[in-house]
Amino acid sequence: MSKTIAILTGGGDCPGLNAVIRGVVRASMLQRGWKVLGVEDGFDGLVEEPLRVRELDLAAVRGILPRGWTILGTSNRGNPFSYPVKKGENVELIDISAHVLENFFKLGAEALIAVGGDGTLKIAQGLNEIGLPVVGVPKTIDNDLRSTDVTFGYSTAVEVVTEALDRLHTTAESHHRVMVVEVMGRDAGWIALESGIAGSADVILLPEIPFSMDKVCAAIRRRSESGSRFSIVVVAEGAFPDSGDKVRKKSADQNFGVERLGGIGQYVAHQLERCLEMETRVVVLGHVQRGGSPIPFDRILGSRFGVKAVELIEQSDYGKMVALKGRDVVDVPICEAVGSLNRVDPQGALVRTAESLGIMVGR
Repeated sequence: MSKTIAILTGGGDCPGLNAVIRGVVRASMLQRGWKVLGVEDGFDGLVEEPLRVRELDLAAVRGILPRGWTILGTSNRGNPFSYPVKKGENVELIDISAHVLENFFKLGAEALIAVGGDGTLKIAQGLNEIGLPVVGVPKTIDNDLRSTDVTFGYSTAVEVVTEALDRLHTTAESHHRVMVVEVMGRDAGWIALESGIAGSADVILLPEIPFSMDKVCAAIRRRSESGSRFSIVVVAEGAFPDSGDKVRKKSADQNFGVERLGGIGQYVAHQLERCLEMETRVVVLGHVQRGGSPIPFDRILGSRFGVKAVELIEQSDYGKMVALKGRDVVDVPICEAVGSLNRVDPQGALVRTAESLGIMVGR
């Protein structure tokens, strides 16, 4: 039986989003004869009329597999349960979820595939609870979603950071400098930890392990005294000293509920210059980690996730998120995936591996 389904991409962009969109469209049209609608700019596309929705056919997804952006656009501010609306000089956050639900069913679609991270999937779960048939697809370079072994986009981000560390080693060693590299990840240190191991960092600072600045200084000083006149310090944006708090660019209140982290790299560099007689430089990789072509792993995983999402709709199995478990793509309840963050275990095997390699992790 022919169906019309819709797909949107929410939250931050990442490599592999187009692979999911392509997988959904091709699995729907070639195998089932379904119609696919693309909602533009996340949930924002379902708010204002005329709705920002367009049909996605095979031509629309031709050639997009290696492209790193999302052809649908995205937004990390359009939460229908807490939507910013300007009233006079003030901005109020109001619940427009019923309005979004009404607009969705005007499209004639029977189900929605929501591709996103923790925030997007929490919204998807909420909409499912009030009557919107939803299937979730986990996406985040932070790899902080539970119930899946890995999220697509993460592996490409790790590769980007690792390549940057390889390049920074040469300039750091040439000038006998300490290079502090700030990477993304929010409250999870996966990018910092795995890229730091792969990129031969000397210090890795994680949100999960509040760091001692005195111990970091001592570790770099020992390296210098042993003849290594440079050091590479990888610091996750959510890392913080054991004597303080996270460094923020904007609080959640200032940014419509989305806390913006940033600045910890500068803090660490300043503290290192105070305690060491070594020149220190800061590199903030920022959004370069989100861009570029996805590596083969993320292209394949995104494609598999898209196909599995279509299969769940075919089975009318809603309120579920597709997930990678071992080598299999399975489904799990969305509520389980967003109940808590997937964070680095400070006593886990990966941290122990880093310490066994002589990498200082702040403690």
